[in-house]
Amino acid sequence: MLEWASRLKKLPPYLFAELDEKKEKKLAEGVDVIDMGVGDPDMPTPSPIIEAMKKALEKPEHHRYPTYNGMKSFREAVARWYKKRFNVELDPETEVVALIGSKEGIAHLPLAFIEEGDVVLVPDPGYPVYHSATVLAGGEPYHFPLREETGFLPDVEAIPEDILKKAKIMFLNYPNNPTSACATKETFEKLVKLAKEYKFIIAHDAAYSEIYYEDPPISILEVPEAKDVAIEFHSLSKTFNMTGWRIGMAVGNSEILKGLLKVKTNIDSGVFQAVQEAAIFALDNQPEIENIRNTYKRRIDIFVSRLKKAGINVNPPKATFYVWFKVPEGYTSMEFANTALEKAGVLLTPGIGFGKYGEGFVRAALCMPDERIEEAANRLAGL
Repeated sequence: MLEWASRLKKLPPYLFAELDEKKEKKLAEGVDVIDMGVGDPDMPTPSPIIEAMKKALEKPEHHRYPTYNGMKSFREAVARWYKKRFNVELDPETEVVALIGSKEGIAHLPLAFIEEGDVVLVPDPGYPVYHSATVLAGGEPYHFPLREETGFLPDVEAIPEDILKKAKIMFLNYPNNPTSACATKETFEKLVKLAKEYKFIIAHDAAYSEIYYEDPPISILEVPEAKDVAIEFHSLSKTFNMTGWRIGMAVGNSEILKGLLKVKTNIDSGVFQAVQEAAIFALDNQPEIENIRNTYKRRIDIFVSRLKKAGINVNPPKATFYVWFKVPEGYTSMEFANTALEKAGVLLTPGIGFGKYGEGFVRAALCMPDERIEEAANRLAGL
């Protein structure tokens, strides 16, 4: 009988795969399930991006192996966008690498820098891949808390000094999944200073930076000297409804990117160049981005207002398309998620699935039409 490698045995079941199983079971029972579990945009990719892709598909040169670090024209487009959006200067030759979606880059980074037993600082609650990537690289995840009373910002005082001394990487994610919190410049400055003092890498996942409803979220690279210790992951997936296209980028410290690129050259063969060309158009032209934001804002208003009327403690997010809210008194996050599915046919993500500090909360992803959002809110209000 085949036996999995020990590294796989150390991994917890992937949260969203489990949610899919639960959903399929209820669908098989004939239940009209409203899936608010996975954050996969339901709106179509803007048609101008699709047209740019169609033209790119006709070019024979795009059907050969792509370059490992991305087309020069794509890296230049990323640098232009970072300058315009964040006023951050990037050298497209050394400070930009194309990714097959940001998840791929996040998962590969620990392989470049983590030795057996090295510590990686992982936000809790947080995107499960930070933990899994660490385990697969042989590292030891240390979960630092993101608490409601601190605005879901890192509580670095809660990290023991002996852990900081052993840390090689700190994962960050703002705007945050699942909490929707946004980081301040002061927070980033404090973390950059800490990373320089204890000599660890900051890997900031900024995949949701363009889905915002108040002040535009900042890049950690806006902080002076951040490039000394930090890289930032970005993606076109959420910004332009391109999750299936698999195109993203890592930017920042050139030496860190060299390590990531060395892993990638031994594992993958780069991003399909026609997709890169369409991504160049998207970054340069930002098609329909305001409409996308306005749609999510309207959905949030519908969902939050209805839950508030029902007495559920919920606040509208400043960014992302997630609503992170406390479960009613007397429930654990898993119990409430199970109740919502069994009694209301609404699939929510239990906070415990994002780490122990996510207990007491659930996450709703608003990736469906307004009428389904309203129906889900009405069903939850009736529990």
